[in-house]
Amino acid sequence: MRVTDTWYLVVGALLFSVGAAGVLLRRNVLVILMCIELMLNAANLSFVTFARRLDDVTGQVAVFFVLVVAAAEVAVGLAIVVAIFRQRRRGATADDVSLLRG
Repeated sequence: MRVTDTWYLVVGALLFSVGAAGVLLRRNVLVILMCIELMLNAANLSFVTFARRLDDVTGQVAVFFVLVVAAAEVAVGLAIVVAIFRQRRRGATADDVSLLRG
């Protein structure tokens, strides 16, 4: 059996769905950040699939920019989590972000 582009797109859609469900259903900030990363990687898989299918490098350039955004998101997200931990001394939830208003 040959793996076609459709299989890659289905896997990307499943990964994106799992990430979206995690963002909507979970309250732990670290889990939410990991689910956002999962969604970004699903989009990357779709970009690479279409770049291969269309024989164009544009999709791979888009993947590079998505990876840069993902790295910045991790840095900012972890800084927010550390700030919440310093304020509360216990687990950080999505509701605790309002503590950082100052």
